[in-house]
Amino acid sequence: MALLRCLTKQLKEMEKDPPPLCQAQPLDSSKDMFNWTATIHGPQGTPFQDGIFHLAIRFPTDFPFKPPRIRFTTRVYHPNISSQGDICLDILQDKWSPALTIRTVLLSICSLLTDPNPEHGLENEILQIYRTNKKKYEENAREWTKKYATVDQEKVSQLDDTFPTDESK
Repeated sequence: MALLRCLTKQLKEMEKDPPPLCQAQPLDSSKDMFNWTATIHGPQGTPFQDGIFHLAIRFPTDFPFKPPRIRFTTRVYHPNISSQGDICLDILQDKWSPALTIRTVLLSICSLLTDPNPEHGLENEILQIYRTNKKKYEENAREWTKKYATVDQEKVSQLDDTFPTDESK
């Protein structure tokens, strides 16, 4: 019961004061408060501008003591985002704190889109291009944004099987 109150509080915070460029809500608040969907509008001045990026959020049963699992379902060309949509962000791993909210996490993900972390990556090839040829990185990221995350696409390409059914992780 405390967990549902916590998730309801998260939802109310998102409705009352959504972070810029972001929104998040449960897939179906009447049946399941543990699985949410989010969108991030690509930050201006980045190769991701004009893109709309979709994310899946799964809250664990021990939230807020453990971080939510967040994954991009829209393909993103970024050194800190894997081809499966996993995000390399310390607050989603070892730097998680129960004081963090889904609002602050989404702000951090937006910040990561603006400023990739060159020290740690999930996609080594993209990380190498980012480190050695930023212009090429930005061209590739812009191309992927246009291909996978723009509204003028008939269908935004999304990854299949957002979360595997294996709960062993």
